[in-house]
Amino acid sequence: MECNEQSRCIELAKASTFYRAVYSEIEEVGWEHLVRFSADLTSLSFRILDSKGRVHVMEIQLDKTHPTSPPSVSADVPYLFNIKWSSNSRLKDVVQQFRKHLERLQTFWSTLDDIDRSLRVVEHKQASPAGSNRQISIGNDCFIMLSINATDPKSLPECRFIGSGQIVNLLRDRWRRNSNRWGRDKKFLDNLERILETQLPRPVDVEKNDQELECGICYAHSLPVDDELRDKSGTGTDYTCDNTSCKRTFHSICLMDWLCSITTTRQSFNVLFGSCPYCSEPVAVKINSVKK
Repeated sequence: MECNEQSRCIELAKASTFYRAVYSEIEEVGWEHLVRFSADLTSLSFRILDSKGRVHVMEIQLDKTHPTSPPSVSADVPYLFNIKWSSNSRLKDVVQQFRKHLERLQTFWSTLDDIDRSLRVVEHKQASPAGSNRQISIGNDCFIMLSINATDPKSLPECRFIGSGQIVNLLRDRWRRNSNRWGRDKKFLDNLERILETQLPRPVDVEKNDQELECGICYAHSLPVDDELRDKSGTGTDYTCDNTSCKRTFHSICLMDWLCSITTTRQSFNVLFGSCPYCSEPVAVKINSVKK
């Protein structure tokens, strides 16, 4: 009986030492960063902000022999760092290593942010900070699947084309032919559109807030990717109504087709003269502005 009591006292003393040590180390990190913890203090979660204001939660698992044994760490990041730990290390050292790791990932996240802002990404708002894939909609149930290298985000990404038909086959051939033109010193969007030789669709919310970029006839930002359109393939609007109270934008090829369908349209040499579909003010478009 006496032996059991002694063992219990020893265990309580060890536990007490463990709790005091962990409380002291949490104090060093800052209680305001502590999100949650388990009753026995072997599981801790800290909220960390990186230099760009992104919020990250780091989960730390402690062994009862802490600080003799190194902790294990998990977080919603594409890959983790190797913890540098000694018997003199403390939780603040792990947090500091995590902060440095987050800074190494800034270029990776900035690249994904640029893609989300610039292209029509499917469900990017639900994307995890650990995810490196982006699915880009290019219309007609066709998509580009991009995979960014988290350790080298400026390098050529992996690219797959999803869908069927002429558009996908055309883009796939251009990617194979031009991928060696990828430049590490260029912006991601510029690289991608240069290799694919076309302007890709922009985010829907950008188009809604920037209606002058939407064609008033076909209601699309960009023309289809089509070899028959040659230099017009995938391009945006290039004609604006001169009426200041209208200022509606069009693809010149769409406006030409519209004018050709109206019996009141006049032609003088290579120019079609007619009326704006919205305000009826005079418009004119060169026939040779669209290569056939």
